[in-house]
Amino acid sequence: MTSRKNDPLQYDFPVGLSQPSLRALHAAGYTRLAQLTKSTEAELLKLHGMGPKAIDLIRRALKADGRSFADPD
Repeated sequence: MTSRKNDPLQYDFPVGLSQPSLRALHAAGYTRLAQLTKSTEAELLKLHGMGPKAIDLIRRALKADGRSFADPD
């Protein structure tokens, strides 16, 4: 198993995200947690490999940093 420090697909995203979720984010061009503040939950859920658990983990990580997903409007 690779360490988070050396795995670019996992860098900066919350612990516990599945590999399919990490691949989906990477394929969509997301490499940093902060980039997800420009997307809505609904947009991310459309990515193949993203599900409710991943969205919840990301939501919690963003909240811990005082951030959130973009407003759906």
